[in-house]
Amino acid sequence: MLKKVFGSAVFGVEATTITVEVNVDKGIGYHLVGLPDNAIKESNFRIAAALQNNGYRIPGKKIIINMSPADLRKEGSAYDLTLAIGILASTGQIKAEDLDRYLIMGELSLDGSLQPIKGALPIAVKARKKVLKALFYPFKMQKKQPL
Repeated sequence: MLKKVFGSAVFGVEATTITVEVNVDKGIGYHLVGLPDNAIKESNFRIAAALQNNGYRIPGKKIIINMSPADLRKEGSAYDLTLAIGILASTGQIKAEDLDRYLIMGELSLDGSLQPIKGALPIAVKARKKVLKALFYPFKMQKKQPL
């Protein structure tokens, strides 16, 4: 089953929407295409551990993930959550009818917790311009400093 999830790439103060297409089919393998860097290529290990530690699984099927536009270099671990949600939705492990109305970003820890990522402002601006329903984005809470 094919599912689309939106993420975002930040270049300076501008963000570009990245469409992540996840297709799960008969066969075996994990194929990630669309100019991902090494951090994104390694995401399958973080995603597999995070899913397993939270009662989900990477299916024993052929998973093809396309990150478009294909000619734009994608960098960093901020796409972990985008890819994981795409895998869960395309395998029917979660219900996600309106998935294409959200922009989802976040780095996954092995226990499934989310780590903050950089670029919140340009990503939020891009999500608003694209008229998406919501932006899912982890952030780090700052403790109040005593005066």
